[in-house]
Amino acid sequence: MQTQPIRIRISWPSGHLTATLDDTPTTQALTKALPLASTAHTWGEEVYFDTGISVSRETDARQVVEPGTVAFWSDGDAVALPYGPTPISQGDECRLASPCNVLGRVDGDPHVLATVRHGDPIRVEIVDA
Repeated sequence: MQTQPIRIRISWPSGHLTATLDDTPTTQALTKALPLASTAHTWGEEVYFDTGISVSRETDARQVVEPGTVAFWSDGDAVALPYGPTPISQGDECRLASPCNVLGRVDGDPHVLATVRHGDPIRVEIVDA
């Protein structure tokens, strides 16, 4: 049975975005924890924030992803939102700190994440269909 994709809204003081998540074990764990409030961290052209949930690395976890991927960093219990190169990228790739569970994609242009500042409050909630 195909389930509906899950949409979330991520907000910070200077903006917000929505993302569409696939139905994965990590997505299910994350959505059970929503809404959540956290604090933004930046690492190159990546925003990440602690979720307070702990999940295992999935078998299809990846370290190099497309800009706008919504990923879960199981080593740090954090959502990672890369929109460009990180300090360990080779060239223009989005290389995460370690393999992450891929949850879905940001809707629209992920470069809006450039307005997130280290220390910004972050809120994540489910978008009603």
